[in-house]
Formats: sequence, structure tokens, C-alpha cells
Amino acid sequence: MEKFYITTPIYYINDKPHIGSAYTTIAADVLARYYRNKGVDTFFLAGTAEHGSKIATSAEKAGKDPQSFADEMSAKFSTAWDVLQITNNDFIRTTEKRHAEAVNKFFLKLKDSGKIYEGEYEGLYCIGHEAFIKESELVNGVCPDHKTKPEMVKEKNWFFKLSEYGPILKEKILSLELVVAPEERKNEILSFIDQGLEDIAISRQNAKFALPLPWDESQTIYVWLDELFNYCTAVGYGTDTEKFNKYWPVDMHLVGKDIIKFHCVIWPALLLAIGEKVPKKVFAHGFFTIDGQKISKTIGNVIDPIEWATKYGPDVVRYFLLREVPFGQDGDISEEKLKLRYSGDLANGLGNLLSRITTLVEKYSPSLVIGEAQLWKTSDNIDELIENYKFHEALAKMWEWVAWGNKAVDENKLWELGKTDVKKFEEISTQILSCLVTTSTHLQPFMPEVSRKILEHLKKEKITKAEPLFPRVQ
Repeated sequence: MEKFYITTPIYYINDKPHIGSAYTTIAADVLARYYRNKGVDTFFLAGTAEHGSKIATSAEKAGKDPQSFADEMSAKFSTAWDVLQITNNDFIRTTEKRHAEAVNKFFLKLKDSGKIYEGEYEGLYCIGHEAFIKESELVNGVCPDHKTKPEMVKEKNWFFKLSEYGPILKEKILSLELVVAPEERKNEILSFIDQGLEDIAISRQNAKFALPLPWDESQTIYVWLDELFNYCTAVGYGTDTEKFNKYWPVDMHLVGKDIIKFHCVIWPALLLAIGEKVPKKVFAHGFFTIDGQKISKTIGNVIDPIEWATKYGPDVVRYFLLREVPFGQDGDISEEKLKLRYSGDLANGLGNLLSRITTLVEKYSPSLVIGEAQLWKTSDNIDELIENYKFHEALAKMWEWVAWGNKAVDENKLWELGKTDVKKFEEISTQILSCLVTTSTHLQPFMPEVSRKILEHLKKEKITKAEPLFPRVQ
């Protein structure tokens, strides 16, 4: 692999970051760190979606103009990713000048393709989704996600001939030119295509806080299409041909399963219309519930990832989210479950092993050192698990190694062996220390700070008792 370009969705700024957006971003960061460690030229993009009626309404409620509100809210996402140690190469905002210019070029090229036309549309529009919604998708007359009644909209728009792209999209998915994962999401998209694609509106009549259509100022660009194009803007579309040719097509769009149709149907079709390559892969993960309940501001169970990171440490949050739920599936989380992982896997597992072995080595063999690259031999292929997004399995394997280390201390009674047989003590201790080095090396993409602390401590000229990695949380 010569390069790896990975993206998260750009998050709506109508509210502050929550644990769901943190989940996607942490997973993307793990992959970005992993491939960088492999020497792969990696570009990792995050950002915020800042146009649309939803943003304008939120700004009005906050007593601010839309751009000031966007500036304030976007900064909260950027800060959250800093706290969680996210290593994105770029943070794009759709209100930036570079994005508006790139979107204009894209839409003019789309117009030249002959794949758009002027028409009239009537349908239900959900402001929460910033999307038209079918009556069959409603539950008791309201949007099941936002619990609001969509408004009936009848307006003159410009349309994209999405209906022409069903066969070619299906061929690209089945041939794996466009990989849709996991398998159930692929089947969902193929079924959606088989039902017949309909043309889609690419503009709105004077929607609030949106980019104007370059050839028709009475229309604004449909915000979802403006947002999707951020993936091209960030790698130089229309401004830096060399950079764009280097990183496009994107290797991985990481998204939640609620926006997979936009990314696996509409987005690749638009790219094909302007003569660009489709994404190589779209992976859609599942959703969280909290103590069995759907995350909802109304219920008041929204989790602020910064609060958890401040209380437990960012590495703990990163570990918990990717260890607790198989990536791609839905799962339930809670602070109580995080506490169990903290005390069990982390404090009593990894932290305890580091503390025990360094204490014993300092006491019985202070001159013992391990080689710079001495790794514990294991047949477990962690790389394969990470590359197939089986993060929870990769972490479970690493904790099998941790369990082996703690068991080796107990079964060999190292606290007694150090007094009676120093040679054997050093032999077993070296294996345990090598096990810790191996674990910490593989753990780096998931828990970068914890990994750094362990490796730096074990590679000192003299091993001394380590400070607690996971102190008791008040």
C-alpha cells in the first residue's frame, strides 16, 4: 500500500460532540496511526458540516448569527479531537473559502456533464436530516430519528439523473471496486439499488445559510451534496492537482450506518458523473445505546466524551469504546461498563502486570535490561485483525498476553524465585518484559500515551518500579 486516505463524516454543529461521533473518529485515528506506523503515506481527514436550515435554526435559538455560531461550535469538535489525541492531518469546515470554491467547480462540471435538469419536486422534508424522507419511513407520522413531523415541500429545483446509475453502481460494488462493509450494509445497498433509483434534487429554493448554485442564484446547493464534496476539497480538488492525484480515490470513508446511502449510492454516482473515481471502501459501523436506551437529548443520556476523557484519561475512553462493542455492530455502553473495564482489564490487568514485574526486577535483578527490539514471540496476527476492523478481537488478543504475564508471575512465584534462583528469575522476567513490550507496541494505535509510557519505562538503562498506569478514580 503506497498511501492511505481515510475520512470520518463531517459532523453537524447544531450541538456539541457526543460519544457517537467520538467513536467514529477514534476508530479512524486507530487506522491512521496503524498505517503510519507501517510507513504508509497516510492522510486523515476530520471536520464539521456547517451549512443548512438546521444550523441556522440552532444559531437563532442561541441568539447568534449563523457564522459566529458555526465558528464557536466547530471549535468544540476540534478541541474534543485534541483531547482524545486524534491525529487528523486536516480539519475541514464547509464554511471555508477553499471549500466554497471547490464546490462551485464541482457543480459547474456536473452541469456540463448533461446529467442534471430543471424540474419541480414535492415531498416531505426533515430538517433534522437535512433530507427528503419518504412517507413509508415515518413512524406515527414523524421522523423516527428526530421525533419531528417533516414539512411538505413543493418547489422548483435542479435534479441529478441518479436513476441512470443503478447498473454501474451495482457492478462496482459486486466487483469490489467499491467495497461496502460490513456484509449486511452491502446487502442493504444492493437491495436499495434493485428497488430502482430515483433522480434527486441537488438544489433548494433559497434555503437558509447555504451556498448559492453557481448558475442560478435563486437556488442554493442541497447541503448534503455540499458536505459530501468535502472529501475532495481537502485533498486539493481544483487547487492542487498533484495532491489530488496522489490521494484520490479515498481509501476509506468511515461512517455511521444512517448515512450509508448517501456515501454508497449518491456520492459515487456524482463522482462518476464528473469523471472521477469512486471511493475504494465505505465502512458503516453500528450505533450505541446507553443502558439499553437510545441516545437522546430528550432523555438526557447524551455522553460528553471530554468529560469521560477528563475523568478517566483519553486512552481509557479509546480502549473502552473499541473493546466493548464489535466494530460494525450495534452495542450498549455505560459509565458502569467503562468502570469495569478500567478496574478489570486496565488497572488489575495491564497496570498490575507492569507494576509487579518492574517492582520485582528492581528488587532482585536491578541490572536486568531487555534489548531495544526484543519482542515476545506470538502466533497471533494482530495486524490482520486491525486491517479487517476487528478492533475488539485485536484488543482481546493483547489482553490474553497480559493475562499470560500475570499468570507467569504467580505460577513461578517470582517473589520467591528472585531469592533462590536469580538466573531462572531473570529468564522468566525477560519473557514477561518482552511480552509487555510486544503488547505496548501493538497497543500504540489504540492507547498511544499508555503505550509510550510503558515502552519508555522498559527501555531505560535500569528498570525501576513503574508509577501506576491507572490510578484510582475519585
